[in-house]
Amino acid sequence: MTCELTQSRLHAYFDGELDAMGASEFEHHLESCPDCESRLAAEENLRTSLAGAQLYARAPENLRKRLQISLPTAAVPPPLKDSRSSIEKSWRWLAIAASVILAVLLGTQYMQKLNRYSQQQAMAEVIVDAHLRSLQPGHLEDVISTDQHTVKPWFNGKLDFSPQVQDFAADGFPLIGGRIDVVSDQPVAALVYRRNKHYINLFVWPSTTVSAPEVAASQRGYNVIHWMESGMNYWAISDVNRGALEDFVKLTRSGR
Repeated sequence: MTCELTQSRLHAYFDGELDAMGASEFEHHLESCPDCESRLAAEENLRTSLAGAQLYARAPENLRKRLQISLPTAAVPPPLKDSRSSIEKSWRWLAIAASVILAVLLGTQYMQKLNRYSQQQAMAEVIVDAHLRSLQPGHLEDVISTDQHTVKPWFNGKLDFSPQVQDFAADGFPLIGGRIDVVSDQPVAALVYRRNKHYINLFVWPSTTVSAPEVAASQRGYNVIHWMESGMNYWAISDVNRGALEDFVKLTRSGR
C-alpha cells in the first residue's frame, strides 16, 4: 500500500513549504517509511536530471529571418523620424517574439521528459507487482531447469518471440528456470535467476524502440533496472543490492 503521507506531505516537504516542525516530523517519518523515501529520492533524481539536461538552446539565425518575414506589418511599430530608433524597436519586438517561441519549445521538451519519467515510474511499479506475485508459492517457475538449452526451447510456441536465455552460474547468478507472465496486459518471458538466497526476475518482451540506455530505480525496497536492446524490452528486478543487480545486467548485455 502507498503511504498516505506520500500524497499529503511529500511534495510540500520537497518544495520547502513545510514549517520547521512539519519538516522535522516528516524527516522522522522517512526513517521508517521506504515508500516515501524511494519516492522522495525519485523526485530528487528528476530535479537533478532536469537541472543537468542543458535545456538552454540559442535560437538559430534562420529563426530570426523567418520571424521577420512572417510577422504582420501591423505588428511592427510605424516608422519614426529617427530611423535608428525605429530599427531598434523593431528588433526589440522580434527578440521578444523569438524568446516566447523558444520558451514554448523548451517547455514542450520539459513536459515530454516529465511524461517519459512518469511512464517509467508507473511501469516500474507494475514490474514490482509482477515480481511480488512470482514470489508466492508455486508461481516462480513454469519450467525448472539450470540448463539454458532446456529453458529456451520451452518458450517455443508459447510466445510470438523467442527470448535469449543464458546461464551465469560461473559468475554467481545461476539460472533456475522461467515462466510466462503478464505485464500491463502484455505476455512476457520471465527468466529467473538466483543470487545466494535472493531471486532475480528478468522480464523480456518486444519493444517498438530498437534501443535505449539503462535506467535504474528503487521501488518499495526493490532495485529495478530497465533498458531496451535489439528491439527488446528488458526489466531486471530483485532485492539484491544495486551493485549486484548492475553486475547481473552487465552479464546479460555482454552475452557471457
